[in-house]
Amino acid sequence: MIYCITSCVPAGRHCEVHQMTGNYMWDPKTNTSFNIGANKESLLPMWWNGSEPLWVTMERAKRKVSMYYWPGCEVEILGVRPNYCREYYNFPSDANFTRAVNDAVQTLRNSSAEMAAVYYERVDVEGHHFGPWSEQRKNATRIVDQMLQNLDQQITESGLKNEVNIILFSDHGMTDIFWMEKVIELAKYIDFNDIVQIKDRGPVVSLWPAEGKHTKVYNQLKEVQHMDVYEKDQIPDRFYYRKGKFVAPLTLVAEQGWFIAEVGMKQAILVFVCMFRTVLFLSVLFRAKRNFPFGIMAQRLIKAGSMGGMDMTMS
Repeated sequence: MIYCITSCVPAGRHCEVHQMTGNYMWDPKTNTSFNIGANKESLLPMWWNGSEPLWVTMERAKRKVSMYYWPGCEVEILGVRPNYCREYYNFPSDANFTRAVNDAVQTLRNSSAEMAAVYYERVDVEGHHFGPWSEQRKNATRIVDQMLQNLDQQITESGLKNEVNIILFSDHGMTDIFWMEKVIELAKYIDFNDIVQIKDRGPVVSLWPAEGKHTKVYNQLKEVQHMDVYEKDQIPDRFYYRKGKFVAPLTLVAEQGWFIAEVGMKQAILVFVCMFRTVLFLSVLFRAKRNFPFGIMAQRLIKAGSMGGMDMTMS
C-alpha cells in the first residue's frame, strides 16, 4: 500500500482520514477507478484531497518544496502543487536515486527549496520479487546505507550540518509468502457474477457485491480459512480504515503469509501459457504486419511467478 503510506506520513493522518486507502480503489458513484500508476483517473484530485500534506502546507506558507519520485507530487492537491516535482515512475534506477539525493542537497544549499523529499522504491521492489530476507533486498538496503553516508558527507561539506533535519520513513513491513502453497483462491468460494467490482490481490482485497448479493457473498466468504472478511462497519478500529470514503462493502484480510487472489497461480500461469501460444501462432502468421510485445508479457509472468514478499499493513 505504497500510496496509502506516502499520503499518511506527510499528511500526519491515518488513511481513513486522508482517504488514500489503497493502491487500487473504486468510486461506485462515478464508476471511477484508482489503479496505481496505470490510469489517468488516479491523478484526479478526488482521491487526494482528503488531507493537506506537508508540502502543500509549506507551499501555502510561501516556502518552496522540491520532490523526487514521491508518489503524488505531480497531483494538484487542494489546489496546490510543489515548486518542483520529478515524477514517480516504475521504477527509478540506483543512478536516478543518487542523482535525486544530490539534487535535493543542492536545492537546500542554494536556498531554492526549504524542504526536499526523495522516494526510493528498490527495497520494496526486491522484497516483493525475491522476499524480505533475500540478498537482493539486502543489497538494496546497502545502497540506501551508502547513500546516507554520502548524504551526511555532502551536508557536512556544505556547512549545513546544524541547519538540516533528515527524516527517514518506511512505507510498510513485509513477510514471506509461498505462491503455490498459501494462496486463497476466491473462485473456489464465490460466483464472480455476484461481484460488481474487485480491487487488488494479496493480504487485503476489496469487494463490491452486486445488488441483493451482499449477504450471500459475505456468508460464503466467512467460511474461508486463513482469511477474515469484514463488512465495512465491522472493520476493527486498530486498522484506522473503516471510515474511509472509498472503502468497499467487504474487505478481506489474509492471515500472515497467505495471499488472496481470484484464482491460484497455477491456473493463472496455465491461462497465460494458452494465451502466449495463441499469440505466438498469430505472430507467425502476421509477423510481416505486426510485432507482439513478447518481452513485456514474459516480464509480467516472471514478476508474478517469482514474487516472494507481501506487504503487511494490517494486523
